[in-house]
Amino acid sequence: MERVNYILNSPKYKFYLSQIEACEIDRIYCRHDLKHFLDVARIAYIMVLEQNMQISREVVYATAILHDIGRFKQYKDGTPHHEASYEIAKILLKEASFNEEESDKVLKAILNHRNDKENGFDYIFYKSDKLSRDCYTCKATLTCNWEEEKRNYNITY
Repeated sequence: MERVNYILNSPKYKFYLSQIEACEIDRIYCRHDLKHFLDVARIAYIMVLEQNMQISREVVYATAILHDIGRFKQYKDGTPHHEASYEIAKILLKEASFNEEESDKVLKAILNHRNDKENGFDYIFYKSDKLSRDCYTCKATLTCNWEEEKRNYNITY
């Protein structure tokens, strides 16, 4: 997990996280913080193992810690967060020495993490992102704009 830890400790990454935190300071809904990223990573990795997929833990965790990293751009200028996250991730993956095949897998999952029509790792990632949310304990559920069928009211992973 050396390369994932490289990203986590990168000044750029820490800056982006701080930008998201500042934008979400008064947010009453789910936050896009390191806790969320790690919850997604752990769920996705369990699913990868259960399906006997040949995807490294490091690729799963890299995808998770980068999938929403561009969220602050959406708040600030309306750039869709999956697109902003893709652009930021390209740079950070290269700096962390992920190879082209690994980077392509991570970047594709980031672009598709809001799309339930994909399959394989992209679908696992989509599903993990949703399952990571604790709708069953949410205090803002009455005003949440998530469709009821997408809400996570049960512990699955």
